Amino acid sequence: MKKAIVVGFLLFAVIIAGSILSGVLKSEKQPVEHQELVALGDSLTRGVGDQGQGYADNLENLLTEDQHHTVTVHNYGIPGQQSDGLLEQIKDESIRKRIKKAEYVIIFIGTNDLIESNGGDLTELNLSAIERGQKDYESNIKEILSIIRSENQNVPILMLGLYNPYPDIEELNEIVKDWNRTTVKVTSEEEQLKFISTNGLFEEKSTEYFSDKLHPNDKGYKLITKKIVEEYNF
Repeated sequence: MKKAIVVGFLLFAVIIAGSILSGVLKSEKQPVEHQELVALGDSLTRGVGDQGQGYADNLENLLTEDQHHTVTVHNYGIPGQQSDGLLEQIKDESIRKRIKKAEYVIIFIGTNDLIESNGGDLTELNLSAIERGQKDYESNIKEILSIIRSENQNVPILMLGLYNPYPDIEELNEIVKDWNRTTVKVTSEEEQLKFISTNGLFEEKSTEYFSDKLHPNDKGYKLITKKIVEEYNF
């Protein structure tokens, strides 16, 4: 009788162990996890200056490699776009659906707002016009964030700050810092939102990091990508 009990117990233990092992093997064979990141912005998001690659494609490759699962970046950057254009863009139903399913949203916008508010260039600064543009920018960012939250309440939003493309112009550097303070003020009111500074990445203007007067080259975009992954734990 005791022998039968022992044998039965051993058989039961073997069955349980087999079930556990089978579960482990099945879990190892599950499909690779897939995440989606929505990138919004202007030419800097589109990757102008780097054959249309830029930080968005860099992130897709880097995160896929580091996290051992597929990360797809949906890049909606439009060259020349300002914050009012982005506000209209994300009202598109297809983009809102992407945002609804996204694990991350990243935004790089405002450079064209600053430039256009000053008349299309940054050589001679019109402070009153720039201030008006800054107020419009602030209002648009608030609405953009509100729309994103209406579609996806918990998605982490990464907001990239502006950088000064002419670091030798000190007055412009102070303006860029002030615009970034505006962005920080708006984003600080949001949960699950991370402001990432890019100003200071390019301490001097050189062909080492820039492809033209405004846009980084491959090396410059890699600096931005590095900053993103250093600041946010994906």
